[in-house]
Amino acid sequence: MLGIPLLLILPGMSNNASSNNPNVNMQNHAVLKKFSSYEELKNFLNKCMSSPWLPVDVERFITITATGITTKSTTNIDYSKTNIQVEGVDEDDAVKTDGEYIYLTLGGRVLIIKAYPPNEAKLSAEISVEGVVSGLFINDKRLIIIYNGVYCLVKNTSEKKSKDILFVEPSLSVLIYDVKNAEAPILVRSTTISGTYFNSRMIGDYVYVLASSPIYLMDEEHILPEIVDGKHSIRVDPTSIYYSNTSDFYKVFTVVVAINVKDPSEPITYETFLFGYASCIYVSLNNIYVAVPSHSENGITTEIHKIHIEGGKIEYELSGSVPGLVLNQFSMDEYGGYFRIATMANQQVFKGLFSTITSGESENPIVSNVYVLNMSLAIVGGIEGLAPGERMYLARFIGNRCYLVTFKKVDPLFVIDLGGLANPKVLGKLKIPGYSDYLHPYDENHLIGIGKWTVETEEGDFTWYQGVKISLFDVSDVEHPRGIDNIIIGDRGTDSPVLHNHKALLFDKKLNLLAIPFYWLR
Repeated sequence: MLGIPLLLILPGMSNNASSNNPNVNMQNHAVLKKFSSYEELKNFLNKCMSSPWLPVDVERFITITATGITTKSTTNIDYSKTNIQVEGVDEDDAVKTDGEYIYLTLGGRVLIIKAYPPNEAKLSAEISVEGVVSGLFINDKRLIIIYNGVYCLVKNTSEKKSKDILFVEPSLSVLIYDVKNAEAPILVRSTTISGTYFNSRMIGDYVYVLASSPIYLMDEEHILPEIVDGKHSIRVDPTSIYYSNTSDFYKVFTVVVAINVKDPSEPITYETFLFGYASCIYVSLNNIYVAVPSHSENGITTEIHKIHIEGGKIEYELSGSVPGLVLNQFSMDEYGGYFRIATMANQQVFKGLFSTITSGESENPIVSNVYVLNMSLAIVGGIEGLAPGERMYLARFIGNRCYLVTFKKVDPLFVIDLGGLANPKVLGKLKIPGYSDYLHPYDENHLIGIGKWTVETEEGDFTWYQGVKISLFDVSDVEHPRGIDNIIIGDRGTDSPVLHNHKALLFDKKLNLLAIPFYWLR
């Protein structure tokens, strides 16, 4: 397998699928409850747990594995930042830079590399951790390292057993280093959270970290999440835990922690939730939206839990739900006092809010939907039943529009108007060979799509994936979007991390520069 970066110099440059009711308020918001006691928590967990604990014989061998960009000027130095979804909301990355130094993760190590000026380039320092680094932040000479580690507790839980039982409990650590002297980083804060790393964001001086903690039993008692900040240890109080009483695939604790990266003396804040495995989050400057797959009498749904954040404060507000499942963080967006979300549902189990789709109406089961919710997470509008039989490959909200890509044999790029809020409508669509996994704005009238080129088979209802395809779309005429240029790199077997991770993209409009890594199999 070989991998090289690609640099491109860019040139300068309907009808609804279902009926809508503009006056309908589809759902009232729900509010998660808190447990009144440990006994209530214990009874609840005993009812919903499918695998309460994992005993492992200590004599067995165990291996645990962790499984665009804008430019900023400091004096006369231009440097790239992580390609993020929301301006002002930074996302962790495997590589960060402040213009002078590059901070690079390599398994359980973080390298600090002097990069500017070029004639002084060198390895300045190396930090090792007891685990695998999941991501980095850099904030005004503060280096934040997030990594997954594991600690084990050996305990004989029964007098009848002659052998000890090994309980393996995952842990997540957040290390904050002062790197004013890059040759000698100083650890100024260390925080450990029960569970595995789920996601994080940094806003201002605060990093918000989410950890998922499985349900454990020891001596028939449930082990609640614990947070250790320096020498201060906190075991989560059962009466402080919010919980969802809906049917989930599996219950886990989700802990949201806010840490001041500049002031180590400021106490951390946190909230703990008990619901299903979260699939992804969307974070605005003031809110975290956690998407959790669930199922109800109306079929597969996505629970949305809204958590208000401000200056390190964390406050759960309310919850809502929409039909279908979200694809990733770009399937969600907050804009103009509303929350928008795109989902994909199966017709055989989907009962639409704005349509009457049944399994007998089509041989193809998959449909795509877009919903508009108010800040109380009540649905105020939507459009359903888009592209029957085609899988959603991407959704991207930009201003009052939603761009949606679905695919089976060709790539329909939908342009959806959300300005009417209660009455979204498809303005136009473009069908071209291949599909896009990621969509990036070039300017207000042009979009960059990155995905795969495909070739239809002569027989059978499917296509062969080919090389990586980079397209430039003109959406100035929203009713007639068109592809104005594209380039195909490689052939079958060629791939790019950008198709799965938007942080791998470098885009600088000022320089008309697009850079992506790609690799292929020989």
